Amino acid sequence: MRFLAAVLGVVLVSGCAVNKGTALASDFDDDWRGTPDVAEVLSSGDNALPFAGTATGELVVADGTGAGRVTQLVGELQKYVTRNKHVTGRLTADRITFTVVPTATLNTEALALWQSLAADDRVLEADLDQSDAGDLVRRRFTVTAGDPDTVMDVFHDMVADGGRHEPLREVQSLTVMTGPRVRPYLYVQTDQKGNVPEPQILAYEAVRSEFEVPHASVRADVQAGSIVRIMVAPGDVAAATEVARRAAPGLGTSLRVSDHP
Repeated sequence: MRFLAAVLGVVLVSGCAVNKGTALASDFDDDWRGTPDVAEVLSSGDNALPFAGTATGELVVADGTGAGRVTQLVGELQKYVTRNKHVTGRLTADRITFTVVPTATLNTEALALWQSLAADDRVLEADLDQSDAGDLVRRRFTVTAGDPDTVMDVFHDMVADGGRHEPLREVQSLTVMTGPRVRPYLYVQTDQKGNVPEPQILAYEAVRSEFEVPHASVRADVQAGSIVRIMVAPGDVAAATEVARRAAPGLGTSLRVSDHP
């Protein structure tokens, strides 16, 4: 890979100090300082209650570190979080961040997606958050791309069988978006079961094919219902609404076309 800077982060709960979070952060520094290919060790503690705190630690791996070494560090971090049952490990490499958990198969899958996304020049950055609590696995992914066309292409590549990026199992939500200050802005999200908001996407794409859309959000939500919000010029609101409803007539109140975000 052209650029590779990896960050390993952990959240852990143990120890017997009154300010456990602070103590754990210090322990993390001591445990990881001097690790080969780790350029910097960062940590912070959260002392939520006396004798019950957490700490976050990050290992910043040197630029140019190869994928094999990153994989090795993931294995070491996996062992670390396994020894500390309340640990959450994080790794960032070449714009992609993901969580390291005690289950090796989940980490193997995350590593494969990390390498796939890191090789995709359309992806500016991504966060692949996963947790492993016994039989309960939860994964939430957020991907940032450069523009609305790229956002939609990457989204489809991550949810469709046969796409560029192999879909992972147990995905609770996937969000693909432009940067928050990018215009035009687009935010696309599955629901909490990973279901794709297909009618909402149809409405958005129909409007965008005929009107300028500086800001839009398209999401599927189990509790709030699937929602699409599309911003157009003030004089285009009525016509754009009609276009959206023709494309997806069943949206009802989940569709809002307006002249503001």
